Amino acid sequence: MIDLDTAVIFLAASALLALAPGPDNIFVLAQSIVNGKAAGMKIILGLCTGLVVHTALVALGLSAVFRTSVTAFNALKYCGAAYLLFLSYKAFSASSSTIDTSERVRMTSWQFYRRGIIMNITNPKVSIFFMAFLPQFTRPANGPIALQFVLLGMMFIIVTFAVFGAISLLAGTIGGWIVKSEKGEKWLNRIAGTVFISLAVKLVLTDR
Repeated sequence: MIDLDTAVIFLAASALLALAPGPDNIFVLAQSIVNGKAAGMKIILGLCTGLVVHTALVALGLSAVFRTSVTAFNALKYCGAAYLLFLSYKAFSASSSTIDTSERVRMTSWQFYRRGIIMNITNPKVSIFFMAFLPQFTRPANGPIALQFVLLGMMFIIVTFAVFGAISLLAGTIGGWIVKSEKGEKWLNRIAGTVFISLAVKLVLTDR
């Protein structure tokens, strides 16, 4: 188990990290503004599912592969960048009314959820970050290290869901006001497309 003092410090650090601008919360912000708060929450569930995968990789020690293998690291990050560029293309090619009608009809809950999963698991930096961050809060006296990794990972996911959920609700409300205007919808598409391109470039330029 994890002692109370360590848990409090870890939760506080996790909250600050979730609030700091990064690919995942910017992705949630953009998608919630464009597609609404409900879509944002589904994407967050996908992101958190991705974090479960990264937690498992760290607990099993597999994240070391991404840290030591240039090929594995680059293959995963290029897949992530390609997916972001695909989302950017869809945003830029959308008509001014796509956000409020067509896309919301076409996009199912599973598709939004899947977006979150893909966005998260194709970023090898998350596993490497977990590998660097989580061990700081483990103690041999608290039991098996792998189990502590799992517990810390679950705590991080809970905090992330809460912080990202607040971001999604706020962004979704703002987006709801903007999409009442056709020009507003058009600009939302353009902004979302630009955000996706920026995230793709950032991911491609990321080093181990």
